[in-house]
Amino acid sequence: MLLALLRKFSCSIYLKLAIVMMGILSASSSLALPLSRGDRLEVSIPNEPYFSRVYEVNEKGNLEIPYLGSISVMGLEPSLVEHKLTYALVARGFFPPNTLQLTIQVLEWSPIRVNVAGELFQPGVVLINPPLSREESSVLPDANQITGEFPYRRTIIDAIEGAGGVLPTANVKEIRLIRNGQEQIFDLSGVFTGEPFENISLIEGDRIIVPAAESFQAELVRPSKITLSGIKVFVSNLIVPANNNSSAGVGNLKEGIDFPYGARFSHAVISMNCAGGTDITNARRRAILVRTNRLTGETTYLERGVEELLRDSHNNNDNPFLMPRDGVACYDSLVTNTHDIFNILGDIINPFKGLFF
Repeated sequence: MLLALLRKFSCSIYLKLAIVMMGILSASSSLALPLSRGDRLEVSIPNEPYFSRVYEVNEKGNLEIPYLGSISVMGLEPSLVEHKLTYALVARGFFPPNTLQLTIQVLEWSPIRVNVAGELFQPGVVLINPPLSREESSVLPDANQITGEFPYRRTIIDAIEGAGGVLPTANVKEIRLIRNGQEQIFDLSGVFTGEPFENISLIEGDRIIVPAAESFQAELVRPSKITLSGIKVFVSNLIVPANNNSSAGVGNLKEGIDFPYGARFSHAVISMNCAGGTDITNARRRAILVRTNRLTGETTYLERGVEELLRDSHNNNDNPFLMPRDGVACYDSLVTNTHDIFNILGDIINPFKGLFF
């Protein structure tokens, strides 16, 4: 049947269509905008009232065309759908060959769900290209006047961003995309180097897997399109125990305080006012970084002298990057501790101190 089709239509358009119908051609180009469930198309045929209308790709990935039935379009570019529908209408005898003038315009690219797994902060099912908010919609022209807009939030970059971004242990040169049982590999290192990279458009049901690299990669710990822009860290810097939660608060302790992604242990210590001040009393202060494994619940910590951390750090082990939900606490120096001990002893010896003055 395919050979007969190729003999009947020797032009390159129908050759390409025949290959697509066999499933050999993959919509892998970053320029391709494959259709997915929920996308809305307008089919236009001059002076034709029956087929010219707005269609929506249904749950099975088909268009329901009057007198033709289901036409499978999911994963195809609109231009190929145009050729496929043209061929179907001509083959069924609704139009003479070489006379049909059919065009397709995409009116709306729907939100889609894709599965994202691997070295990510929040792997799982993510929704990309969500509907515009009321504020976003208000700055656009009348939606009825817009056709063929680019689905700029339906790409592999958007899916990874929706999953929280890649971990520093991710291998961004071998991102796996699985579609309809076929797998492709994409190199997204250009996000960090500035080199060109292929940001493929996705369809409903795609799977993305971010594999692990052989080692920790410090170059990935900075804001980008596929990493975090900022993080929340819990901090505590108390000279003495506080009498209430309000006076003990440092910033927004409900979720932690904000740090840019790429900040280190030393940056937290400085921002918490753990460093500086009177050298004789503050130079011996200590700081502790607490980190809990999200999956296992295991807690690890790193304790260092503040001055040692600031003046004598040489690698990522000495002064690690901060990660989301880390905790940082500061402890006073021996001089301050001794001073507080004598104050406590004084209160015990003379409990009525201050009552008569």
